[in-house]
Amino acid sequence: MNKGLVIIPTYNERENIDNIINRVLSQPVELDVMIVDDNSPDGTGEIVRHIAKRDKRVHLIERPDKKGLGTAYIEGFKWAIKEGYDYIFEMDADFSHNPNDLPRIYDELKRYDLVIGSRYSNGISVVNWPISRVMLSFFANIFARLVTGVPVMDLTSGFKGFRRKVLQKINLDLIRADGYGFQIEMHFYAYYLGFKVKEIPIIFVDRRSGRSKMSKQIIFEALLIVLRLGFYRLFRRI
Repeated sequence: MNKGLVIIPTYNERENIDNIINRVLSQPVELDVMIVDDNSPDGTGEIVRHIAKRDKRVHLIERPDKKGLGTAYIEGFKWAIKEGYDYIFEMDADFSHNPNDLPRIYDELKRYDLVIGSRYSNGISVVNWPISRVMLSFFANIFARLVTGVPVMDLTSGFKGFRRKVLQKINLDLIRADGYGFQIEMHFYAYYLGFKVKEIPIIFVDRRSGRSKMSKQIIFEALLIVLRLGFYRLFRRI
């Protein structure tokens, strides 16, 4: 059986961390967990250290300050490659992504190189977002798809699985984006490097009522990245 690693970036996830780790490890496929914690003031890292002492499937990278989602995944990817994991997953800590979907992604990775848990491949499957946020995300994905030429409905999805060879082929040191821009970049390079990409429908449930991760800075960064990737596509600089 292929061995998988689920990478979960954290910042102040004390309330969720024990449960999310247990849910991932209880899935009927062979998975380990890597928590990349940005020095959470609420002690998330300390909780993970205690869990890791009693369960060798749990791993922890502790960073000295808050460096962001993109760099957290890059550190996790490099560690997973070094340790020889076959399948590497991205996932949120707050149960917005359902751990029960992991076996579906795992199974599709037997045939595809990148499998994306998609909010938009079967209509719109988002719970607890205001309609304005849904529309912004939905139409931003249409814009990104048109500019980049990547035929993926949910280019900003943060729930996915890669085969190791995809992450080995992408030059991870050149990926500087954070948040949604990071997800678009990863999908862009995987597609244009010739890997087989598959979307499967998921239901995304926002667990952070009233605390949106969206900001003008995140939107602006993602816009610039989409335009830059569109330039790369146009002039074949991939």
